[in-house]
Amino acid sequence: MAHGIENGQRRYGNFINGVWRDAVQGEVLTLKNPSDGSDLALIARGTAADIDLAVDAARAALSGLWGKMTATERGRILHKISEAVLREIDLLTVLEARDVGKPLTQARADVVALARYLEFYGASADKVHGNTLPYQNGFTVLSVYEPHGVTGHIIPWNYPMQILGRSLGAALAMGNAAVVKPAEEACLTILEFARIAHEAGLPTGALNVVTGLGAEAGAALSSHPQINHISFTGSLRTGEAVQAAAAKNAVPVTLELGGKSPQIVFADADIERALPFLVNAGIQNAGQTCSASSRILVQREVYEQVIAAMSERYHALKVGAAEADLSLGPVVSTRQKAIIEDYLKLAKQDGLLVAAQGEIVPDAPKNGAYVRPTLLRDVPPQHRLAQEEIFGPVQVIMPFDTEEEAVALANSTPYGLVCGVWTKDGARQLRMAHAVHAGQVFINNYGAGGGIELPFGGVKRSGHGREKGFEALYGFASLKTISVYHG
Repeated sequence: MAHGIENGQRRYGNFINGVWRDAVQGEVLTLKNPSDGSDLALIARGTAADIDLAVDAARAALSGLWGKMTATERGRILHKISEAVLREIDLLTVLEARDVGKPLTQARADVVALARYLEFYGASADKVHGNTLPYQNGFTVLSVYEPHGVTGHIIPWNYPMQILGRSLGAALAMGNAAVVKPAEEACLTILEFARIAHEAGLPTGALNVVTGLGAEAGAALSSHPQINHISFTGSLRTGEAVQAAAAKNAVPVTLELGGKSPQIVFADADIERALPFLVNAGIQNAGQTCSASSRILVQREVYEQVIAAMSERYHALKVGAAEADLSLGPVVSTRQKAIIEDYLKLAKQDGLLVAAQGEIVPDAPKNGAYVRPTLLRDVPPQHRLAQEEIFGPVQVIMPFDTEEEAVALANSTPYGLVCGVWTKDGARQLRMAHAVHAGQVFINNYGAGGGIELPFGGVKRSGHGREKGFEALYGFASLKTISVYHG
């Protein structure tokens, strides 16, 4: 059975060339519900043989109907898919909540974001223009953008729908055909999206989805000689492996590898306005966000005031089952819970001070992967909890005295993804925006990646390349120069 219900559980095959297929080797993986530890669904354990089939289907689509469509026609299809996603918002919301562990409100917002990505890129598909370039007399020189061909998309488990939208939406708008390898921990909404897109009119083979382990299906996709571009979002270590594999085929890669993003609060800041951003940007999705604000840097004059105000909000945080729709759900797995708890054990061992913690509600299912959100104060800048991406609901807060010290602290980690700056001083706002090493800087706000329209990506070990916004379209295309001599 490639797709359907088996023994009361959903079962999904790989989606290749418009049909559901069991993995070539016939093996499956079991997804767990992080809210209670129960079995959630069966997915195919794809391997290199399945990736081969998916790449072949995508390449055939480029020679067929999909490859012959105009940019306007591609845009119209993306609009139809966007509308279809919204019609299935209830199903996608529940699946995302159960699969990832997100509270229902957050899961529903992700469905809306997916639809918006498709709407945005649908409207952008026929707006990518080349140029005529001044050159010697007797020549006309043009530049045009062409699709790479077959693009590979390796999607993480923390925001399956949002990251699919920003990556796949732009790739399809530019006329690429895609092979998607979602995370084995959480992939149900991506599989349902493949069905939705096909039913909405996306030509056969333009989108193919192969599930499985990263070391098997993911590695096969990264190293495949017929893949022309790879988009990867995930950990630094895996990103290094993806880039190394792609380099053997001289294939371009867009990498978004996480961060240790600071929010910097100066004494003149509007602290009441800042407070929800200071807390929510750290605990949203149980802290499992690449652009989470995991470091809070506060000028010493208001340091205790900010700690007290954040602590009050932390004490009100409730953690429970995703479908209870509380402040936080579980983290994605017991494995991830263990990683986070090891960091908290290290904090205790090294004498770091807990400023405040949230509460796991008494009726939270016993086998759920729950972690208390934790705010740690006075953390030394070089401590592991101030340097490493924890990927859980843990924030560290530390003081600074001068603007120069704030810049040094902000730039003191290997990452450079997002930064927030809170100050009413206009000159300082611009100085900080230029001085901080980050792909995005938010002044008196913090968007955790920002809206669909804002280019997103990092510097240093947060990766390279940009997705989201119009800029993403250029990354999913190759620039060709055409020189015509006519005398």
